[in-house]
Amino acid sequence: MKLYITTYQDEDGVFISECLSIPGCVSQGKTEQEAEANIRKAINECLSVRAAKSMPLTVTLREVEVAG
Repeated sequence: MKLYITTYQDEDGVFISECLSIPGCVSQGKTEQEAEANIRKAINECLSVRAAKSMPLTVTLREVEVAG
């Protein structure tokens, strides 16, 4: 399964990774690489929990356009 993640550095210098297709699936690390490794683990855990609770594994992402 391929999923998109976002990674950014917060004001404290910690890297935060999120999988937007799985609500609440967030992790962090001291480096981008550590954050990515941690989000992979978090994704597996989130998918396991969602499957155990008979929830959809992911949600649909849509692209919208806004004036800007």
